[in-house]
Amino acid sequence: MERFMSEEQPTEVAVEPPVDEDQDEVLEVMTLEQRQEALKQSRWNVFMWLGIAVLMFGFALFPMSFDEEYDGFTNSAEKDIGLVWGPSLPGEDFMDVPLKIDVEVVNPPAALDVHLAAYALQEDDCAQNLGSQTTLAREGTDHSYQYQLLDETPVAGGEYRFDFKLDAGQYCVIVQFVDGDGANVGTAGTDMNIDGAVYPNQVILGLLGLVCLGLSAFAFLGAQKHGESVKNMLEKDLETTENKVLASISSERIAAGPSGPPGAAGPPGPPGAAGPSGPPQSTEPSDASSEIVGEPTYEPAENGYFFKKLADGSYDQTVYVQNEDGAYVPHEG
Repeated sequence: MERFMSEEQPTEVAVEPPVDEDQDEVLEVMTLEQRQEALKQSRWNVFMWLGIAVLMFGFALFPMSFDEEYDGFTNSAEKDIGLVWGPSLPGEDFMDVPLKIDVEVVNPPAALDVHLAAYALQEDDCAQNLGSQTTLAREGTDHSYQYQLLDETPVAGGEYRFDFKLDAGQYCVIVQFVDGDGANVGTAGTDMNIDGAVYPNQVILGLLGLVCLGLSAFAFLGAQKHGESVKNMLEKDLETTENKVLASISSERIAAGPSGPPGAAGPPGPPGAAGPSGPPQSTEPSDASSEIVGEPTYEPAENGYFFKKLADGSYDQTVYVQNEDGAYVPHEG
């Protein structure tokens, strides 16, 4: 008995998961209201992602500024710019963080061969003796210790710029007057001011801004597609409405029938002459079953024309004239 009941139990039928429809097929089954709502949402997405992209680029271009004055004891302008963050890998690459140093020379050293030099040293402690690090930077073998030398001779009131590309880390910046051999020089009254800017967010937020621009472009394409669908649907609705109105007017005209009898056929009279427009209509009733007897008669009309009245009371459609001998003959136009 138990085996029989187990055989009677219904088996579960496997239901296949629904297959995702193509986007074009989904658009075809959407109503006009759904398409208009999708168009509105796509337009909002365009402006939203575009606004976020503008914010990303704005913060990417926002610098971390610093400034420093010349120190007559060390004959240089030194600044601990702190932590420089970013996604840059060790070594020179496109993800390095930009560092810009603007130098305003107030009074250069009184020497013949003088140049401006700048160091960007990846060091945590800027108060230590950095002589060995500056030597390493001048050799140019390590990207963590960079050195730049301007060939032109600085003059009082001159403004000069250094551009560095840094890896992530803690940095010290040094700007000095040097001689032709790269040795630090300075005399009484030597002075300069430096202003710098680091752009640590340029790479990260710049990439995010590009991603947002791409999403805005995709949203714009979607809005164009939805807008075209809404336009086609509205045109179809307008065409259908016009067809319904025209069909309704045609049905009313057919149901109403003709407005009156058609106009009389034939010319109004003989050409070239102002003759009668047609034979007079007989007002006497005729009996089609009675025997027709008698001869036709000719009744005068305008301008010397005659109509032939038959024995049954009807008129011949030919216009007649009377000859000199009194016979009636058809008028020739």
